[in-house]
Amino acid sequence: MTTSLTNETLYQKSPQELTALLYEACVTNLENAIIFIDQKDFIQANEKLKLASDIVHRLGAGLNYGAGIIADQLEQIYNYMADRLVEANIKKDKKIINEVIHLLTEIMSSWNESMKTKPNSMAKRTTAKVNVYETNSLYEK
Repeated sequence: MTTSLTNETLYQKSPQELTALLYEACVTNLENAIIFIDQKDFIQANEKLKLASDIVHRLGAGLNYGAGIIADQLEQIYNYMADRLVEANIKKDKKIINEVIHLLTEIMSSWNESMKTKPNSMAKRTTAKVNVYETNSLYEK
């Protein structure tokens, strides 16, 4: 994940791009947790696993249930990953961490592919919302 992200650059990202960054950060934290487990630095491994778990919870909290059944399916996967991360943190089990990395990588790959196929759909909706806001604010004066 790019470490030079500022608040300004984050505010310029679309919700889809922010979600992609969350996936990337989660995988990075899990990979770092494995490194710390190998080094027997369990305190740092714990921190990285907690960060990854927090990201998974945030991904679940950000689901758009109006998007259909995919949101329900993602919720189940996120809940499963969150449970597995708790178990991985207790046991410091690299096999479980790798399982979650595999799941996240699959979801992230699909997410990034969907962003490529429909890059402008969100921008059009955001522009439409801004235009509606601007129109209404003109009438309120």
